[in-house]
Amino acid sequence: MELKHIELTNLKPAKTNVRKKGAKDIDDLVPSIKSLGIIQPLLVRPNGSDKTFEVVAGQRRFHALTKIAETDNIEPVPCLVMDEGDDAQAVEASLAENIARLPMDEIDQYKAFATLIKQDKSVDDIASMFGVTERLVKQRLAIANLIAPILTAYRKGDIRAETLRILTMATKQQQKDWYAMVKADDCYPPTGRALKGWLFGGAEIATDNALFDLSDYTGNIVSDLFGEKAYFDDGDQFWTLQNTAIAKLKSDYLEGGWKEVVVQEIGEHWYSWEMMKRAKSKGGKIFLEIGHDGSVTIHEGYLPSAEAKKLDKAASEGEELTALKHKPELTKPAQNYLDLHRHSAVRTDLLNHQGLALRFAVAQIIAGSNLWQVKADPQKASKPEIAESLATNKAKAVFEAEREAICQLLGIGKVFEVRPDNNEGDSNECDEDVLGDEADETDNPYRDVTLVPRPNDWHILRDGYAVLAKLITLDDSDVMRIMSFVVTECLPCGSTWIEALGQSMQTDMSNYWTPDQAFLDLVRDKNTLNLLVDQVAGKATADAHVTSTGKVQRNILSACIKGERKATENAWDLPYMQFPMKDYTDQFGIVAIDNWSQVKDRYEPDA
Repeated sequence: MELKHIELTNLKPAKTNVRKKGAKDIDDLVPSIKSLGIIQPLLVRPNGSDKTFEVVAGQRRFHALTKIAETDNIEPVPCLVMDEGDDAQAVEASLAENIARLPMDEIDQYKAFATLIKQDKSVDDIASMFGVTERLVKQRLAIANLIAPILTAYRKGDIRAETLRILTMATKQQQKDWYAMVKADDCYPPTGRALKGWLFGGAEIATDNALFDLSDYTGNIVSDLFGEKAYFDDGDQFWTLQNTAIAKLKSDYLEGGWKEVVVQEIGEHWYSWEMMKRAKSKGGKIFLEIGHDGSVTIHEGYLPSAEAKKLDKAASEGEELTALKHKPELTKPAQNYLDLHRHSAVRTDLLNHQGLALRFAVAQIIAGSNLWQVKADPQKASKPEIAESLATNKAKAVFEAEREAICQLLGIGKVFEVRPDNNEGDSNECDEDVLGDEADETDNPYRDVTLVPRPNDWHILRDGYAVLAKLITLDDSDVMRIMSFVVTECLPCGSTWIEALGQSMQTDMSNYWTPDQAFLDLVRDKNTLNLLVDQVAGKATADAHVTSTGKVQRNILSACIKGERKATENAWDLPYMQFPMKDYTDQFGIVAIDNWSQVKDRYEPDA
């Protein structure tokens, strides 16, 4: 290169100069040049003659000198003259100077780097040339991913730099969709961080948060060249893999001797001030806190303060730590649901075991019963949806049909309950003899009830002499049939008798019970729901939804009921439907199981 002093009138900006925006932003430079002159020579090259030159580097200084020349005389400008045709070096020199001084427009830098890439320069080469990081070079080159309308809008100042950088992670179609919102009058396109959420479906899930091997992920991983992270583009696939990994993590902790691992719902906060530190040997638990961004925070060796205090108290009183009862896995309404369905199945099976029914009657006569006055069990449902579910129970339909047949044997037709008119005198009065001829069912004030009066059925009339007279005319087999029905109608719902009789008869609930939404809605414990999903839909599905909400897991079970999702073999052979009843966890609180545990040794002496 040669240093020359060239008249300002013989200089003009070179076409290869990379600065297109901000080149005339010279307000800060004019006072400096007036005071100190040109400290650093302009970099120029001949423009086809010995007198005119192109300014390759120093365009801001050139424009500042032009501005000064409007009012002041300008001395010849010091310039370094480059060899003619040296385009690559011209680009490098221009960008090196401008990066060191005034930050240039990102698009200008992209075009400069792209020019060098076309000349077979590598990213590493370009970074070395200008003393910048490879990351910065990649950031500028990422602008090549942007569609032309977005680049134009940025150069006009309609799009901010932060938004432009995030758009480099968008697909071409996403860019088109986003720009369509920019052009629409009634839309407000997301920008900044909101734009990143829009691109990733509302969840920015970084690869750093994955517990699984990234090679298992088949979607795209999008790098944020302007940050430090990479992101998953398929949130659903991420959560399937992440939940499976969380389930494995939970299993590993349990195999390692931890009594319980609590997997919190996504977004549920873990508050240290609600916890007390406890070692594994003292009942401490593992808490897995799951963030919306897929992060998993492990809190090892803690107990809720209230639970820790109860354990401390139990220990001080010499009680076993395992004696501390936890919240039952089934709510009372859920237990009521099971009691009613199991009760219906057992008493219907008992119809075909007359000898057992006779022995059951004798046992009640000897030991007494809360229903042996004699009263029929009311089968009272605690919720309307439970009553609706029971109405479709196959066992109930069989039992009701047998009731009608027994009434015919006794010659009394159907049994009705009087609904007294509150506007007329004594409510004990009834319009018809309920043991007389079958009443007219058209618009009658009665409803079907039990053959044996239920507790509080004080308004039901029974003519004992008429019943006895009819029984005398029947043979022993018919009387035994009637007795079996009467005994089973008095079988207490939810009692330990259900467990004993069901076990003796090997009652198969699949003959009577069909899983329904009412049951699913009554199961509230998330861990129990996940175990149900494991049995019904399979372990892989359960693991993939270990952090999902109860609603999501119920939907999976519901889809299996409807046949919309494949269920496992023996999917609905639930421990709740076995005799005696079993549970999924050891949380205590299921009355049927607790009561059976107290008597099973007497019923099964060898057990």
